Amino acid sequence: MHKPRLFHLLLFVAVLQTVLALREGECEVCVKTVDKFAATLSDDVKKDPKLIEAEFKKFCKGTKNKENRFCYYLGGLEESATGILGELSKPLSWSMPSDKICEKLRKKDAQICDLRFDKQIDLNNVDLKKLKVRDLRKILNDWDEVCDGCIEKTDFIKRIEELKPKYMGRSDL
Repeated sequence: MHKPRLFHLLLFVAVLQTVLALREGECEVCVKTVDKFAATLSDDVKKDPKLIEAEFKKFCKGTKNKENRFCYYLGGLEESATGILGELSKPLSWSMPSDKICEKLRKKDAQICDLRFDKQIDLNNVDLKKLKVRDLRKILNDWDEVCDGCIEKTDFIKRIEELKPKYMGRSDL
């Protein structure tokens, strides 16, 4: 008599787990940042949540763009309004996989999984004239370059063309 109820309860829990699990490509900034951070930790640090939190704050000082925003959401930056570092450090000390850690973080703050990496622009195959000024600025920003006096779109294109030989050997664009 209780077996059908138990079966239905177990089935419900299994379906719920599947629904709550991350899909491919979901929470990409979280998963990649947690993996990148975990790779920097020594074995003795990985065992202590407090040491992990201290190392995460150091790690966050060198981040930019989406990774920096992820650090902000977790409380890894001085200017962070809130902090849920314990939700990262404890599971990391248990050697929990990054996708599972990100599932737990999503339950605390859904915007963590809303972060997406910007699509990279392939400068070998793109016509700069067809890009928006915002995209041209992003290229320069990714290179940590500025375009002083750039007003027109052609000014940005000219600056990128000047800097292309310097940066085209880099693998990040």
